Amino acid sequence: MTIRIGTSGWSYNHWSGVLYERGLPSGQRLARYAAEFDTVELNGSFYRWPSDEWFARWRDQLPPGFVMAVKAARGLTHARRLRSPEVWIERMHRGWAVLGDRAGPLLVQLHPAFERDEVSSARLGDFLAAMPAEIPVAVEFRHPSWDDAAVYDLLEKHGAAYVVMSGAGLPCVLKATATFVYVRLHGPDPGALYGGSYSSDDLRWWAERIREWDAQGRDVLAFFNNDLGGNAVRNARELRSNLFG
Repeated sequence: MTIRIGTSGWSYNHWSGVLYERGLPSGQRLARYAAEFDTVELNGSFYRWPSDEWFARWRDQLPPGFVMAVKAARGLTHARRLRSPEVWIERMHRGWAVLGDRAGPLLVQLHPAFERDEVSSARLGDFLAAMPAEIPVAVEFRHPSWDDAAVYDLLEKHGAAYVVMSGAGLPCVLKATATFVYVRLHGPDPGALYGGSYSSDDLRWWAERIREWDAQGRDVLAFFNNDLGGNAVRNARELRSNLFG
C-alpha cells in the first residue's frame, strides 16, 4: 500500500532555512516542497476557496505521483455546518477535475461546537451521500459527541475516513473506516494546538501505527500541522526516515 508523509500547508516564511533557501521567492516554494515530499495538505482553501485557475497552477507545479489533499471551505463546514452543500460540492468537484491525478482526499473539518444529534448526524449522512464517488472524503470531528460506533458505521458505509488526530485537547482515536487512513498531527504541546516538536519516541510510535494500517491493506496519509519554527518539516522528515530508512 501507499504511505505518504507531508505537512499541512507549505508556504511559511519561518520555514526559510529549514526547507527553503533564504530569499527563495514564495512562488517557487511549492516546487521546492514537492522536490522532497510527495503529498501536501492545502489548508488555505479553508479560508478562501481557490479559483479553478489556482488549482491549475498548482497542478502544473506538481510532479507525477504527487497528491494534494484539500481542506473544505469553512463556508461549508463552519457557516453552513454541512447544510445545503450542493453549491459547495459543485465547486469542489470542479477543483478536483482540474487537479486531475494530483488530487487527493477532501478534508472536512467540522466546527468544534458542532455536536452530534439526530439532525447533525442526518446532515453528515446526506453530505457524504451527495459527494461524487471519485472524491475520497476524510472527516475530522472536533466535538467529542461524535465518538460513537454509529458514526464510524456511517463513515464506513460511505467509504469516508475518520481523521486520526494528535493535539492538545483532541482525542487520539486510532480508528480506520475506509481504504485509507488520514492522520493530522497538530503538535505535542499539551497546552496549545500547533505547538511543539514530536520526540523521536513519539515518531517511532506513529511509525508503528502506520505500519499496522499498511499491513491491513490501507493507504496512509499523515500531515504535520505544527508548522511553527519548521517543526512540521523536521518531524515529517524523521517520520519518513523511520518508515523508509
